[in-house]
Amino acid sequence: MKQKINIFISSAFSNNSTFVLLLGLCSILATSSTLSSAVGMGLAVMIVLMMTNLIISLLRKIIPAEIRIPVYIIIIASTVTIVDMLMKAFTPELTITLGVYLQLIVVNCIIMARAEVFASKNKPLDSLMDGFGTAFGYLISIIVLSLLREIIGTGSLTFVNPFTNATVFSWTIFDARYAISLMVSNTGAFLILGLLLAAINALSMLISSHKKRRKEALIAKGGQG
Repeated sequence: MKQKINIFISSAFSNNSTFVLLLGLCSILATSSTLSSAVGMGLAVMIVLMMTNLIISLLRKIIPAEIRIPVYIIIIASTVTIVDMLMKAFTPELTITLGVYLQLIVVNCIIMARAEVFASKNKPLDSLMDGFGTAFGYLISIIVLSLLREIIGTGSLTFVNPFTNATVFSWTIFDARYAISLMVSNTGAFLILGLLLAAINALSMLISSHKKRRKEALIAKGGQG
């Protein structure tokens, strides 16, 4: 159990696909203008990633190494097609909002990377946990980005139920006159992502520096003793 928790933490946070590895940025930048579309995209990626990791892990011993990449692509494409068909049936408005980026999950490098690096070498349950952790990290990343973009860009925050199209909540954070509409555009997506990456890197450097000073202090204290 501890091993699976470590796999989840590593996949979701230590090796976060968006903020650490900088993978899958195209879909995140394109579908994070609103919270509703971000959650929809994040959950779609989660389903696809968990299913493909599980299937590839189950078949890892019978897939010839020479043709593994084409086989992975077929498995991923089949899974995305199933998810796309289900979303068109049950969440048609969300499917229209996500547009071509839903189908482009097929070529999302996060999916292929986890298939090649982890699922093809590990047991099914571990691969399933890795898929869940990676997708959870992706979901958190796209939600954070969408929250900042929607609030700064519109002055409000709205979430729509994808199954009924009913508004779950709509909060006005500040007067729309003071909103920076640029932030809900593609340019704003790059700006917000860049600022987030800068903040995360600065925090990471600060923590590393603190640990280094603490270690040096302990060594110095031990030397004096």
